[in-house]
Amino acid sequence: MPRYLTLIRIDEQNLPADAPGPDFDARMGALFEEITKAGVMLDTAGLKPTAEATRVTWAGGKVGYTDGPFTETKEVIGGYSLIQAKDKAEAVEWARRFLEIHPPHWTVTCEVREIEG
Repeated sequence: MPRYLTLIRIDEQNLPADAPGPDFDARMGALFEEITKAGVMLDTAGLKPTAEATRVTWAGGKVGYTDGPFTETKEVIGGYSLIQAKDKAEAVEWARRFLEIHPPHWTVTCEVREIEG
C-alpha cells in the first residue's frame, strides 16, 4: 500500500487567539484512534514554532544558515502525519476529516503527497 505524507500548513503570524473549544481534543482523539485502528496512521506530530528552527540552505556552492522565526514566510508546516492508504483518494478523505474537526474560523491547509518508492 502506498504511503502518504500530510503536511499541515498554518499561518504562524495569524494563529487564532481563542481555544478551539471544549470538545476539540475529544474529537481529535477519536479520529486518531479510528485512523490508528484502521491501520492507516504510521506517525503524526505537531512541530515547534519556527522561532525555534534553523533553515539550512545550499546556494551558489555555499551553505547558509537562518535562524527563525521566519517572518517573511506566510505559511509554515505546523505538523505532519505519515499514513498508509489504499490510494490517494483515501488519503485525501482522512485529511478532509482531520480538517473538519477544526473550528470554522480557523485556516488550516493539509497537503497530501505520496511518498516515492
